[in-house]
Amino acid sequence: MTVAVDALVARMTALAGELERSGDPARHFLGTYLRTTRAVAAALDHGRFEDPEWVSRWDVDFADRYLDALAAHRADPASAPAPWRRAFGADPQLRPEGHVLLGMNAHINYDLPRSLMAVIPPGDFADAELLARRHRDHGRIDGILARRVGEEDLALRRAGGTRTVLDRLLTPANRLAAVVFLRESRRRVWVNTGVLHAARLAGPAASAARVAQLETASAARVADLLRPGPVLLRLAVHGFGVVLPAPDGGPG
Repeated sequence: MTVAVDALVARMTALAGELERSGDPARHFLGTYLRTTRAVAAALDHGRFEDPEWVSRWDVDFADRYLDALAAHRADPASAPAPWRRAFGADPQLRPEGHVLLGMNAHINYDLPRSLMAVIPPGDFADAELLARRHRDHGRIDGILARRVGEEDLALRRAGGTRTVLDRLLTPANRLAAVVFLRESRRRVWVNTGVLHAARLAGPAASAARVAQLETASAARVADLLRPGPVLLRLAVHGFGVVLPAPDGGPG
């Protein structure tokens, strides 16, 4: 584990203990995120990435965006970014997996493209070989997430998620759906990162407009997940991720 990731895990562990003691529903997503971060750290230790130094920087930058949003929400809920305001503002009585779903949605759709922009400067986008290496390491994170789905389902049950008989019967299907939705959303993230990069090259005003567009779309997707009714059906129709229009006005 790198020094930076080690410090991140220590910070998240301390915060998770604080949220657990206070009964804050944010503990559910943070617990999942902490376990995932430890899994990424183990993959770094075992040499699973082509550029471990870059993955470490990205891992910390990405997590910091969530931790900053959580700190903003705890200080003043109105100051958190719109997708996080909706996720953090969900009914505290929502089942643990519901809080995790909302947190993952806000973090992947809104924070991840911006984090990739921060750790892939313009010059790297111009280097096809380097960008392909970044893309492959991005894909390796998908594999870690997919392998975590079953373990996280068990952890959420232990955290107090109440399951009906139907829930238990549908668990294998739900786990498969989670893997599919995660891969789909992260594929869209990579496309959205390219759209944000194009806006970055066009100047600060264009870049700010695209980030605002991403924030609005991401908040709308969290709001959609909060609506009453079958969430999996809505995910099957709309997907887990969001799509920014391409620079020419076509689909991203």
